[in-house]
Order: sequence, then structure tokens, then C-alpha cells
Amino acid sequence: MTSAFAAGGDHRSLPVPDGLDGMRLDQAVSRLFGLSRTVAAALVDAGDALVDGAARPNSHKVKAGSWLEVTLPAPAAPPTVVPQAVPGLTVVYADDDIVVVDKPVGVAAHPSPGWTGPTVIGGLAGIGHRISTSGAAERQGVVHRLDVGTTGIMVVAKSEQAYSALKRAFKYREVEKRYHAVVQGHPDPLRGTIDAPIDRHPHHDYRWAVVSGGKPSITHYDTLEAFPAASLLDVRLETGRTHQIRVHFSTLRHPCVGDITYGADPTLSARLGLSRQWLHARSLSFLHPRTGDEVTFVSEYPDDLARALAILRD
Repeated sequence: MTSAFAAGGDHRSLPVPDGLDGMRLDQAVSRLFGLSRTVAAALVDAGDALVDGAARPNSHKVKAGSWLEVTLPAPAAPPTVVPQAVPGLTVVYADDDIVVVDKPVGVAAHPSPGWTGPTVIGGLAGIGHRISTSGAAERQGVVHRLDVGTTGIMVVAKSEQAYSALKRAFKYREVEKRYHAVVQGHPDPLRGTIDAPIDRHPHHDYRWAVVSGGKPSITHYDTLEAFPAASLLDVRLETGRTHQIRVHFSTLRHPCVGDITYGADPTLSARLGLSRQWLHARSLSFLHPRTGDEVTFVSEYPDDLARALAILRD
């Protein structure tokens, strides 16, 4: 069988860990090497994932201790940052070290494979901000991200010192990240902590889920306002996993209003005029990387979220 990925690929050989015993081959390859299920399945189909020296179908259940030989796909060339005009992207604060922006909906933090829309990094380049050269080429200066469909406050490093200091602050949970979310129903208790590990969804590439063995993920919340069908929450993230707030509240059966991907009621979403999740990065507090002073930046609700909230209050 001809390998689809062998040219320039990275060859790995290792035993199947105990924690993956009984898992489908494509899922095991996805979990072990951080690949999407689609890429992992294509790799298995191409004969680039051998179990004890033999090609197996994607549905093959691996056994702990079996020998896995994998040829990973050659890395794709990173997308480049193109200066661009990004309507609605607002610079809240800027100095020689950092630039704080209010990110509108429909804008990604940085370029990525498959994304052709606007980005924060491209927008900042378009208005002349010089960004730190640390990090991967396509995400230079980015020390944290917001989903494309999530609005609000985001900080980007402009100097190398700021990049290092902010990456460390986020890693050691020294940054206070507060979000406001409107979720369906009324969480019980009204104030609490969700401590549940998150990793890629075992069956859907574009989703994440609470899974055994996932990365530790901690979300603190407090109910600010309750409506007949929903609640406005103040959410503080202790960790920063992809889709963390959306996944945690969906798992509690209180998905963010408008978040169809994670189980929100489409009828309620339509009544509120929402085409995305009601989730907003409300504020960000951290020590300035050069002065050491604590700084806090706050973002007001964008029009679509404010309108939805007004309808709930009526």
C-alpha cells in the first residue's frame, strides 16, 4: 500500500499505553499524537499506522502493550500574517509592550490552516502595530485566544519581554480572566466550581468534551441575574482550555444560549436573534510586564448580545 504521508513524515514507534486499551485505532492515533480524527483516520487508511507490524482498519480495537508504528504527516507550511482591515476591531490600550483589543465576532486570534477570515494579528498589522516575533510564525505575540464566535478583551504582546512575562503569567494562572455568559436554565447551585477534564471529543473533530484523562480544567461561576429561561453568569477561568466554558456548561445541561454546537435550543436562539453563543470576555486583569502594576481592561457587551439580554429581561 502506498503511504500518503511517508514523504517528509516523522516516524514514531511506541507501545499502546494502558489508558488507550480497547480504543479504536483512529481514536488512539488521534489521542496519542494530537491529530484530528479525520487526519488520524486518513493516516490509518493509508497504511501509515501499523499495529504489531500489520495494517488494521480504523475500527480495530487496540490492546495495551501492542506495538504501534506511525508515520506522521509532514508539517504543513504555517499560514502567513497578512495586514488587513478588520471592521470592529478596537484597540483599547497600547504601549511599547502590549496592545489590548476588543475583539468582534467572526474574527480569529491568528491565522490557521483552513481559516480565510479576518484575524486579530492581521488587523493589528494593518493599523501599524509591531508585534513580538516570539512564538510560531502565524501566532506571534499571541499569549491567549478567544474563539471566533466569542467577543471581548484580548491582550497581545508587542515586545519579547512582554511575550515571555505574559506567557508565564497565563501558564501559572496569574491572570484573572472573567467572562459573562448567558446559559440556558438555572445552574444549581447558583454559585459554584466546575472541575472536569477536557480533551478532544471522541467522535467529532470540531468539538471538545469532558473526558477521562483529559487536561485539568477548572471554571468558577456566579449567577448575576436569573430569567425564566436562562441565567446571566459571571465566569472566572482558572485554566484556559479550548471551548472550556462552552463545554463545562453544556456538560451540566446548561449550554450557552445560542451555542447550537454544544446543544443549545435553536428555538430560543432564534427568539433572541442569536447566531452564536452568548459568551463575552468581559475583563482581563494582570501585572503589566514592564511596570509590574496591576492593570484591568473591561469590554462592554456588543450589540447582538445586549439585544438578546434585553429580550430576556422583558
